[in-house]
Amino acid sequence: MELGEIDARLAKHPAIHEAVVTAREDVPGDKRLVAYYTLAEGHASVEIDSLRRHLQEKLPEYMVPAVYVVLEKLPLTPNGKLDRKALPAPDLDAVVRRGYEAPQGETEIALARIWSDLLKVEQVGRHDHFFELGGHSLLAVSLIGHMRQAGLSVDVQALFSQPTLAALAAAVGGGREIVVPANLIPAGCEHITPAMLPLLSLDQAAIDRIVASVPGGAANVQDIYPLAPLQEGILYHHLSAGAGDPYVLHALFTVPDRSRLDAFAQALQQVIDRHDILRTAVLWQGLDEPVQVVLRQARLHYETLAFDPRSGEVADQLKERFDTRYSRMDVTQAPLMQLVFAEDEGQQRWVAMLRFHHMALDHTALEVVRQEIQAHLLGQAAQLGSPVPYRNYVAQARLGVSQEEHERFFRERLGDIDEPTLPFGLQDVQGDGSEIEQADLALDAGLSLRLRTQARQLGVSAASLVHLAFAQVLGQASGRDQVVFGTVLLGRMQGGEGADRALGMFINTLPLRVTLDGQSVREGVKTTHAELTALLGHEHASLALAQRCSAVSAPLPLFSALLNYRHSSLAVTEQAQSAWQGMQVLGGAEERTNYPLTLNVDDLGDGFHFTALVATAIGAQRLCGYLQSALDGLVQALEQAP
Repeated sequence: MELGEIDARLAKHPAIHEAVVTAREDVPGDKRLVAYYTLAEGHASVEIDSLRRHLQEKLPEYMVPAVYVVLEKLPLTPNGKLDRKALPAPDLDAVVRRGYEAPQGETEIALARIWSDLLKVEQVGRHDHFFELGGHSLLAVSLIGHMRQAGLSVDVQALFSQPTLAALAAAVGGGREIVVPANLIPAGCEHITPAMLPLLSLDQAAIDRIVASVPGGAANVQDIYPLAPLQEGILYHHLSAGAGDPYVLHALFTVPDRSRLDAFAQALQQVIDRHDILRTAVLWQGLDEPVQVVLRQARLHYETLAFDPRSGEVADQLKERFDTRYSRMDVTQAPLMQLVFAEDEGQQRWVAMLRFHHMALDHTALEVVRQEIQAHLLGQAAQLGSPVPYRNYVAQARLGVSQEEHERFFRERLGDIDEPTLPFGLQDVQGDGSEIEQADLALDAGLSLRLRTQARQLGVSAASLVHLAFAQVLGQASGRDQVVFGTVLLGRMQGGEGADRALGMFINTLPLRVTLDGQSVREGVKTTHAELTALLGHEHASLALAQRCSAVSAPLPLFSALLNYRHSSLAVTEQAQSAWQGMQVLGGAEERTNYPLTLNVDDLGDGFHFTALVATAIGAQRLCGYLQSALDGLVQALEQAP
């Protein structure tokens, strides 16, 4: 390849004064063309797309640089020649950042201000791209919420399908706003009637039975409403499980003395007092459908245990006592969490376990609980925003997209699927998590950077690439070129104002179909991204409904593999260190599902951490190896794609 030929062609662009193209390999194995240029007099900027089109008119695609860096002047040696060694390594944004064009009109200007605050970008142009600037699904929830506060309603799918500032601004006004019915049970109410429950249809006899089961009776009932979609599925597995429950999670930690433990428990009780979902019980006996009952007051179950140190480590005995393969939690009693602890005299500490049910908290909600406990421990509770009622989300799920619209969507995508996707022949989706093993994989920094670079170049989220790589693994393991697997949706995109900081079970599992043949690798990524975007409009549909829309005959499952992609943070601030001083985590919130093959993906902002939960007979480490190979192969294919 003659780099001089590219230099010469680029320099002919009317906005370019000087240009030089070089091949760089800043990340091992990631060799790419980088164009450096200075602007001609009278030109304050130039769009990268304009430069690419200019080159594509005369040069083959493989000679068109992927990265463009504008300089005030090209670096020179003392002899006046180009100093290639002094050319700066391109910033990641240089891969895709377009020339700046100021936002136009009130809507674009308001939107640019919101983007700037959320994405921590000083200057946002009208052609800038949400994902290219570092946006992701959790930030998208915050964005939609901030837009609502500014009076800018929009369909969340517009953000994912047309993620430039100008396109999103043009879509403003196309959102479907749901009016959440008010809670009509007044404080001090002694008799609850059907007219007080706008989200439910219950007769008086059923209400009276519910109230009779609540400590304190009607005066302690704040609200009654239905379950959210995934809550229904989790309750089904809770009821069908034998001795244990895969959806009871726990966090194991130690504190140096009892006073620190009491402070933690007091802070947690204050969080429970703030949030409806943490004062919720789930009831179903004698009812046409399960309901959740919000209590006005619910005390944390706080229990001291005693273990014989001669029987082993106290922490091990505590874990064994509450092993989710054998122990359960009474979900008819609020709150759906408890704190159990024991003194470990030998190590001069207390060992504690916080147990909670997945019906009450998802991954994002658990992080909010941690932040609020921290605020209480630091005496900063007054700075917390107003709590967001979980009923808002339930109303959105119930009153939003109709069941008929959900069915039409899933029949279009799954109607011709008559065989399930069962990687490695795994088909038992009613498991209790007891025959599952875990393995972890931290993706190396080089591959993580290359993956993000490709995602940004294609204008999609990194999640789209990970979904496609996972689909490729399942295709190999099932011998199919049309694969279906469950993907866990955040569930907060249409959850209403404050959804990014609300507690509860928002996530929802829905089937994603991925086609592995008949298209280029770039088309595969774009198609996967488009399908994930389309799913967002149906994030509140029930999995049972979606499965019924396929041609797979019961009792076979439609799929037996699950991907859970979420955004996490490992950053620890000085404030956090102060709040949690003396506390040591021995084990995170251990996760189990009823699926025989689950991949949890933690997007850490820079790197990625994968946790594989796989049937012991197959091996979790084996899945990690397959996934790493698939990701590496996918990124290489994208880098080499014409």
